[in-house]
Amino acid sequence: MPRDAHTSPVADHDLRYKLANELHARPFPTLDAPCHAAYLAIKRPEDAASRDKGEDRAHLIALLDRHGAPHPSPGATHWFGQLGRHQLKWEAHTEFVTYTLFGDGLAERPFDGTTFAAFPDDWLAASPGVRMTSALVRVETWPGEEAIAERMAEWFVPESLAASRVLDDSATIAGDFRIDEKGHMRFAVFVQDECGSRRIGRIVQRLCEIETYKTMSMLGFARVRDMGSDLTRVDEALTDLVGEMTGDVAKPDATLKSLLAVSSELEAMGARSSYRFGATAAYEAIVNQRIEVLREERFGGRQTFAEFMMRRYDPAMRTVKAAQGRLAAMSERASRASSLLRTRVDVERSAQNQSLLESMDKRADLQLRLQKTVEGLSVVAISYYAVNLALYVLEPLAQGVGLGKLALTAIVTPIVILGVWWMVRRIRKRI
Repeated sequence: MPRDAHTSPVADHDLRYKLANELHARPFPTLDAPCHAAYLAIKRPEDAASRDKGEDRAHLIALLDRHGAPHPSPGATHWFGQLGRHQLKWEAHTEFVTYTLFGDGLAERPFDGTTFAAFPDDWLAASPGVRMTSALVRVETWPGEEAIAERMAEWFVPESLAASRVLDDSATIAGDFRIDEKGHMRFAVFVQDECGSRRIGRIVQRLCEIETYKTMSMLGFARVRDMGSDLTRVDEALTDLVGEMTGDVAKPDATLKSLLAVSSELEAMGARSSYRFGATAAYEAIVNQRIEVLREERFGGRQTFAEFMMRRYDPAMRTVKAAQGRLAAMSERASRASSLLRTRVDVERSAQNQSLLESMDKRADLQLRLQKTVEGLSVVAISYYAVNLALYVLEPLAQGVGLGKLALTAIVTPIVILGVWWMVRRIRKRI
């Protein structure tokens, strides 16, 4: 009987559909110019990766309930839907959650923040975390290069302005990566007529992602600055200890104890920083990848986003990598020094043990000689008393045969001495 085309005799893995759907779970928004967006990223100050993600979901639901919007499914890590006059995109990441509001049209005053007001103040105050970044994005139809240049000069700080043509000259993006007086980053997007709604959505999403992952990766730079003095202090202590090892170490045990203390502190610093260093490397890679996919071209001789990152952002990331390498090198150096000093201590202890064994051998030899001397004296003393006892027993018999006491003593004494010596020797051999 032929098998149904929609069935398979091979059982599916339990996670097959879930993993396949995950690749399509977070589609880019579809936007038509002119439009605007307000973006917010929230993170717990400490232990964000191990936070209770149920609190993030509860905070989202509190916002949805204000507008009667449907709730996300249990355990969801993303949600997209209508929220009043705007569309809301919510995403939960490993360390943070993001909220993005999309709206049609533009306010007369650029970046006035009215869209961000859709996040109620009391709801923001109840956030299960702190704001890592927030941004306002303004998307306009193409007004011409001169008009774009005028808008850039009016909206952004020229010294840090980055602008470029992206995605085969279908749009121009601009931003200065500075926080305005209301606490937001600002980005402008000018799109050509042929730029489709999906492409506009991708551009806006990329800008928000660049800003977010740039900020998150800078946490590693802040960590390095905080631990800089400790690294220098431990490095100096380690250098001094290693320097002391070049000559004769007066107290190797004390030096080894100090080295082990330095190694322990370095391991503790590494354990506290390993996650942040790893996350920083991952976020930096995402920032560079998001900029790369924009396929930037220079606009009006201004620096591109990639050039801005190369001049301002890359040095901070190199500092993080240098600190990570320095910490690893110091740990390895402390480990090698501890091993060398431990070997020296072991060699010295072996020499001490050898000297102690030789001393014990000498003592044992002296003890043996003393024992033999005592044994000789013991034979004499025992023989003396044994001869006297023998004379008492044998004297009557000797008188019967006419043998005098002096002759009897001369005969008995050697026999008794030999007997006592033989008996003592037997006893010593048994012991």
